[in-house]
Amino acid sequence: MFTLSLDDFEQVRARIAQHIQRAPLLTSRQLSDRTGLDVRLKAELFQRVGSYKIRGPLNKFALMPEEQKRRGVVCSSAGNHAQGVALAAKIHGIRAVVCMAENATPAKIAATRGYGAEVVLHGTIWDEADEKAKQLVAERGLTYIHPFDDPQLVAGQGTLGLEVYDRPDRGRRADLRSINGGQSVPSDHSRHWRRVIRRARDEEEHRGRASRDDRL
Repeated sequence: MFTLSLDDFEQVRARIAQHIQRAPLLTSRQLSDRTGLDVRLKAELFQRVGSYKIRGPLNKFALMPEEQKRRGVVCSSAGNHAQGVALAAKIHGIRAVVCMAENATPAKIAATRGYGAEVVLHGTIWDEADEKAKQLVAERGLTYIHPFDDPQLVAGQGTLGLEVYDRPDRGRRADLRSINGGQSVPSDHSRHWRRVIRRARDEEEHRGRASRDDRL
């Protein structure tokens, strides 16, 4: 378990800023209509790799000891983490190896190679590709880049939250949750967010009533 402070995220934002696009918050009519709230989506698809997952590796590699940089890095991923590691490694002059399942999407394989990484295809599921990545750590002396369980990586990914918080029209309240890897939200989290939405809607209705009362 690790703890990151606001100062940590601020420092990381400055560290990786030159390589990051400040992606806009786009309105979503459908989600706003369904929730009764003003819902905005952080458009991280405008980053060079098409997702926010360039942020973490940029921070990780900026802080990496020179000896590890010389040996190179390895990760296992079928998509966004792979491309984030590949491009961030290229920016920092680090050799990157990415292990993917043999049935990975051809476009993802091509994009990862296009960013300069060596792609090793192994197995048919992520677990098998991950085993291959850890094998290469032992064989080649590469540094393994975990897709999420790393404070330096998390600190980088979390900088997108600062951009949401800093927007001039952020209002009085924001509740944020990052869902990694496209996994389903557990039912208890779903119940939590339904409560958040109901509470926020009640607060908006209360402010609306108070505003109307003031005008009467």
